Amino acid sequence: MADMKAHDVLKSTQIVIEQALRKLGHSDSMIELLKEPMRLLTVRIPVKMDDGTTQVFTGYRSQHNDAVGPTKGGVRFHPGVTEPEVKALSIWMSLKCGIADLPYGGGKGGVICDPRKMSFGELERLSRGYVRAVSQIVGPSKDIPAPDVMTNSQIMAWMMDEYSRIREFDSPGFITGKPIVLGGSKGRETATARGVVIMIEEALALRQIEMNGARIVIQGFGNAGSYLAKFMHEAGARVIAISDVNGALYNEEGLDIPYLLEKRDSFGNVTNLFPNTITNDELLELDCDVLVPAAIENQITEVNAPKLRARIVVEAANGPTTLEATQILTERGVLLVPDVLASAGGVIVSYFEWVQNNQGYYWDEEEVDRKLKQMMIRGFAQIYELHQTRKVDMRLAAYMAGVRKMAEAVRYRGWV
Repeated sequence: MADMKAHDVLKSTQIVIEQALRKLGHSDSMIELLKEPMRLLTVRIPVKMDDGTTQVFTGYRSQHNDAVGPTKGGVRFHPGVTEPEVKALSIWMSLKCGIADLPYGGGKGGVICDPRKMSFGELERLSRGYVRAVSQIVGPSKDIPAPDVMTNSQIMAWMMDEYSRIREFDSPGFITGKPIVLGGSKGRETATARGVVIMIEEALALRQIEMNGARIVIQGFGNAGSYLAKFMHEAGARVIAISDVNGALYNEEGLDIPYLLEKRDSFGNVTNLFPNTITNDELLELDCDVLVPAAIENQITEVNAPKLRARIVVEAANGPTTLEATQILTERGVLLVPDVLASAGGVIVSYFEWVQNNQGYYWDEEEVDRKLKQMMIRGFAQIYELHQTRKVDMRLAAYMAGVRKMAEAVRYRGWV
């Protein structure tokens, strides 16, 4: 089932990539090259478990295209990781890098495992094993990994240490999302959520809605969702609903976000502590100013898109809205800020981390936030203008902006 869903996500991504390249006047051979990753490595990782047995895990690393520069993208540890999903995610990373005008192509990695059922020692051995398995195709000027679903700065630290051992020199620029003491960047952990906040500000301004008192619904309470709830609450907005895998909490007057943040566990679960919950489906259909899907893909579909009562949808998750739903929302006049733009904050600050590692000179948090804001606003303005001048929906406009630089680099290199 997960594989089918991921396959659908990959197919719909390829459809929009083709539409974007056709709109930009590119050839069939360009479409053929850019609709699939250039490289996909599948690895088998033997890990000695605490009980003395050896378990073999399957992992992937997908590199979409390196015409612009080294590839860049996260590594997720999740039981639902599939090959089509990793391929689609690497293509999305290319688009994010293109929108933000970063000198990267997209990459993505994943290991099929459940970190919730593994000890600290087992996770460390798996992290190091993954790096050994992919070490030939990654590196500070080849492919730079980062954290993703169910991976964090500790896992990045183990991976960097293993890579430095293999290469026999200290390589902080090999990976981003590291702890600050190992060359991590200030502002990296909150970067995705900060980027989403900037997009919400821009969208509210376009729709002439005040941030103060704006009603926000957030699906998902993991890293991005919880920080987003915190920042929105601090900005004076009313976060009226949040959800996790167990269900959703709703209060028209606004939820007590600081209390919920205190009570959530490390995987973002909090609703199981409350007797009165609503379902995830009910959450998506609440009357609100901004709906932020910050959980998993395929949440807004042709079935529930007509029932949505949000004025603005800002996609913090990857692929939460299907193509059919995108069309329905656009026709209904809902302003959609697509994932490849809205969640680009993470890769932008990862880029800042890589730059700082390469220079050996580190910035303060204000500088990181200022540069992030500048790049996100520029991306939004560019995509909104394309959406209006070329009469295309916001997703297609984002894909056009995202793929343009890569196609040009491919052409100049003489590959097509």
